[in-house]
Amino acid sequence: MLEDLTLKLDKALKKITGQGRLTEDNISDTLREIRRVLLDADVNYKVAKKFIDDVKVKALGQEVLASVKPGQLITKIIYDELTLLMGGSNAELSLNPSGPTVILIVGLQGSGKTTFSAKLAKYLSGKKRNVLLTAADIYRPAAIDQLKTLGKQINTPVFSIDGSMDAVNISKESVKYAKENGLNTIIIDTAGRLHVDDDLMQEIKSIKSSVNPTETLFVVDSMTGQDAVNSAKAFHDSVDFDGVVLTKLDGDTRGGCALSIKAVVNEPIKFISLGEKLDSIELFHPDRMASRILGKGDVISLVEKAQSQFDLKESEDLEKKLMENKFDFDDFLKQIKTIKKMGSIKSLLDMIPGVGTQLKNADIDDKQLVRVEAIIQSMTLQERRNPKVLNGSRRKRIAKGSGNTIQDVNRLIKQFGEMQKMIQMFKSKGGKKMMKNFRFN
Repeated sequence: MLEDLTLKLDKALKKITGQGRLTEDNISDTLREIRRVLLDADVNYKVAKKFIDDVKVKALGQEVLASVKPGQLITKIIYDELTLLMGGSNAELSLNPSGPTVILIVGLQGSGKTTFSAKLAKYLSGKKRNVLLTAADIYRPAAIDQLKTLGKQINTPVFSIDGSMDAVNISKESVKYAKENGLNTIIIDTAGRLHVDDDLMQEIKSIKSSVNPTETLFVVDSMTGQDAVNSAKAFHDSVDFDGVVLTKLDGDTRGGCALSIKAVVNEPIKFISLGEKLDSIELFHPDRMASRILGKGDVISLVEKAQSQFDLKESEDLEKKLMENKFDFDDFLKQIKTIKKMGSIKSLLDMIPGVGTQLKNADIDDKQLVRVEAIIQSMTLQERRNPKVLNGSRRKRIAKGSGNTIQDVNRLIKQFGEMQKMIQMFKSKGGKKMMKNFRFN
């Protein structure tokens, strides 16, 4: 996420890291380079200029303590200003405690509105909301079918009216249907439109006035950079949305949209969407994003992801098995499936301070986990529970059944054996006490 921006900022900050103290000259040199980095990242020119001016004023007004290095101080100031630039604090989604919550999804064509609608439905279902998805995109071929397919995947009902070309009526009727069927959250997926198309802009205004949404979210493809910010401004002037959703932030994006959009439209970024998986959605936290941009990771989000996927009872059972040296391939398979739910391995490593930049060019292939799953699933129950029975003929059968080589199978079994030895060492060195300290509560 924003990897290129992170690397360039890190390079610019290194120029001041070795300085003994902050001076107007070395601050100006560093900030001149950072301004170039921001403009190259497609940050709005006025936003970049104000950001640099604010950092410079604060840097020159700071006394450098003996225990703080100039590089550390300027990094802290930049972190604080980046956080403010992106909103300062997390902006929660407004949900009606009683009565229906209507969330209207708007944006340009191809921004990822339909996929995000399904992601948001899954996210809110996990918050004990009864969700209805509304298929109000009547123009894009197969848009309604796409939403129905996604709805099935997350066990969420989808409202549509066959043959209807009236998006306003579809939206109104979906709210009525939700009330009649005990569904308290309606997410309306609308057609993509350009702000210069008067007819379509009038349609979205009519939809908004007819359903009176609790939240209107503008979904924007962050890979479109400054164009996205300009479109957001035009949409906001016309529709007056309540928040922004940044999609495709894991793609080859330069970061300009994330850094500019709050300052330009004065509405908070509420969610970021990464990848195609329907659970790859995150609340937007400006401070955490600033930390990621500066290569400091995001341990809090990593822990939250883990907590959302690891069941407390399962964690306790796993701890017991580890302590009793009964951890087998079945347990290993469960952990792999849990990790996969948290996102790609690369995205998880990016949250660990310093790791993401170190592994910039590393070949981290999530398909390796799929291969491991296939090998374990090709084992019998006896083989999973007692790997010692895995002789040559069994390994050959497993390789053939999983579509892997005998070398792949041997490598996994060897690595599993080494892991068990490490668990034994961990156990002998007071691991039980340590595990209790690190257990998720």
